[in-house]
Amino acid sequence: MAINLPFRQIHLDFHTSPEIENVGSDFNAAEFTAALEAASVNSITCFARCHHGFIYYDSKAFPERVHPHLKNKNLLKDQIEACHKVGIRAPIYLTVQMDYYTAEEHPEWLSVNGRGGPIGIAVDPNGRQVGAEPFQAPFYRKLCINSPYKVMLKDMVKDILENLATDGLFFDILWETDCSCKYCRASMLELNMEPAREEERRAFSIILINEFIRDMTAFVRSLNQDCSIYYNNGEVGPGHREALPGFTHLEFDVLPGQFTSGYLKAKTAALFNRTLGPEYIAQTGKFHISWGDFHSFKNKEALEYECFHALALGAKCMIGDQLDPSGKLDKHVYDLIGPVYQKVEKVEPWCIGAKPVTEIGILSTKEFGGKESSVIGAVRMMQEAGHQCDILDSQSDFLQYQVLILPDGIIMSDDLNKKLEHYVDLGGSLIASFESGMDQAKNGFMLKSLGISLIGNGPVDMETGKLVRGVVYGNSEYADYIMPKGKIGKDLPETVHVMYTKCVEVAAMENAEVLADVMEPYFYRTYKHFFSHRQAPSSGRVGSAGIVKQGNVIYFAHAIFDIYTSFAPKWCKTLLLNALDILLPEPLLRHDGPSTIQAYINEQQAENRWVVHLLHYIPQRKAEFLEVIEDTIPIYDIKVTMNAPKQIKAIQLVPEGTELDFTIKSATVEFVVPCINGHQMVLIEF
Repeated sequence: MAINLPFRQIHLDFHTSPEIENVGSDFNAAEFTAALEAASVNSITCFARCHHGFIYYDSKAFPERVHPHLKNKNLLKDQIEACHKVGIRAPIYLTVQMDYYTAEEHPEWLSVNGRGGPIGIAVDPNGRQVGAEPFQAPFYRKLCINSPYKVMLKDMVKDILENLATDGLFFDILWETDCSCKYCRASMLELNMEPAREEERRAFSIILINEFIRDMTAFVRSLNQDCSIYYNNGEVGPGHREALPGFTHLEFDVLPGQFTSGYLKAKTAALFNRTLGPEYIAQTGKFHISWGDFHSFKNKEALEYECFHALALGAKCMIGDQLDPSGKLDKHVYDLIGPVYQKVEKVEPWCIGAKPVTEIGILSTKEFGGKESSVIGAVRMMQEAGHQCDILDSQSDFLQYQVLILPDGIIMSDDLNKKLEHYVDLGGSLIASFESGMDQAKNGFMLKSLGISLIGNGPVDMETGKLVRGVVYGNSEYADYIMPKGKIGKDLPETVHVMYTKCVEVAAMENAEVLADVMEPYFYRTYKHFFSHRQAPSSGRVGSAGIVKQGNVIYFAHAIFDIYTSFAPKWCKTLLLNALDILLPEPLLRHDGPSTIQAYINEQQAENRWVVHLLHYIPQRKAEFLEVIEDTIPIYDIKVTMNAPKQIKAIQLVPEGTELDFTIKSATVEFVVPCINGHQMVLIEF
């Protein structure tokens, strides 16, 4: 269902404690919409029911749940009517799994962990969900959507749809939950699943969420055929497409302050979401850190970057805010948002209907249980070199891409193996690393196109007895080395370079070529023998094959992408980019600027043109867990070289309309962008 999402949206949180009085008392419809119009906002999501469990309209079906101090009983209704009068869209928010009121009234509906306690949202170092204790302050105990709670939730949805003008529904917090409540145990047994096994409970959780989405969407459609529907389950991620028909569009709520990977988390979500078909929204916030960070203000430069980055990724923009309990918007917040959204409005003509132009596909490790850090490393390398890529899963159409990257942990199934072999047979190029291509048991390499065989599992940790390959140790105890040479070693000295984690020990097959050897250390660092402060130096002995090429396939024995995320050695990026140069000598785009430039190509097919987004904002790790953008640093005279598919008629800067000179060389075009002052768009007309 196409809904043509607005470009300039607000998500207006309103989780309001029952201890607060005079809620909504200062709401003024005219002031509310005047602030939104002045900030060029054309959609705002407003609250029906919050995580505290309270309702913000005069519900006759659930009067006991109306906020006890809601002064304006028609707050939500008045917000919607005011917005509609001035042509602003107003979707409605309601919580699903977090509701403190319901958790207190119906503890039998709570999700329960394998130890019998209620489940919170935190996880332990092993990824297991931590219980929510009774004296914790948050409202983060999860409700089970397999309990009778789902009946009450449908009644609440019906109440909204029958009593309020509804542009859309935003169902918040629908997350995979390792639940052992009596309802989930019974349902699992009916499906011949074993509830005592954690991995089966996790698998059932995905089944449950998908069924909930299908059922709830069918219910909404029985009452309303037109409203948009979105379920905030973090993201529709790789390997989890089953519920996609229940969404009218996609959103990804990834505020940079929430994740150690910072801005790369949002990018990885977008690079996959944009391959799925529906329109999508990139949601950030006006907050310095994260949701509920009252009276904080994001730096203007950061907010500009986040919105322009969304446009470059083909997404619409959404900025999160939280309404003061009084019901009055903070003028200073919209003074911040307004200038940014006014800039967005000016460039919308070159963003409408735009689709990404890409040539590299990165398979996500998430579907295969691998480290997310490997995907982060792959995306970072592509971004720093200006390569145009998407993130894929096993169901994606591989044949759209000239090169596929399998970062570190893409384990083979029969179907995926056949699909990749078919891709290579048809002329596709492949880069794989570390354990990618191995069988499920990791006993050998199933993907024969790699041209390698496993010759040993390598050392084991003396304490745990587990394999050390790919593990990041504090002093790089099991590091080995690589010797770059020839084309793969371009721009690197022909000497040993440390690789901070142990490789997979492989040998090249008969028809494959070893591009670089693994050099062994004198010994691995243990209590028995050690050398200086960290890893022992290279012994000069050749160990196993480090980089292997067979036809149009290149394999790296090290977890090169995870190493780049952990340590950012430039030589790892150089080796990887050299491999890409071998397989893809004329990429879609190159530039001669610094690696801090981000470049994206989008196509407006109906207008027969490409739009290139060039961004230069530099996130800095000024805080322990927070990337900050505080300055815009202009750069000048950046030469861009593009591999264009058609004859070019004109190149100009937009929205300025400045024509650029360009030079055609064989299949490529060159032009110089005079200045990138944060964000610059370049129009390529065919």
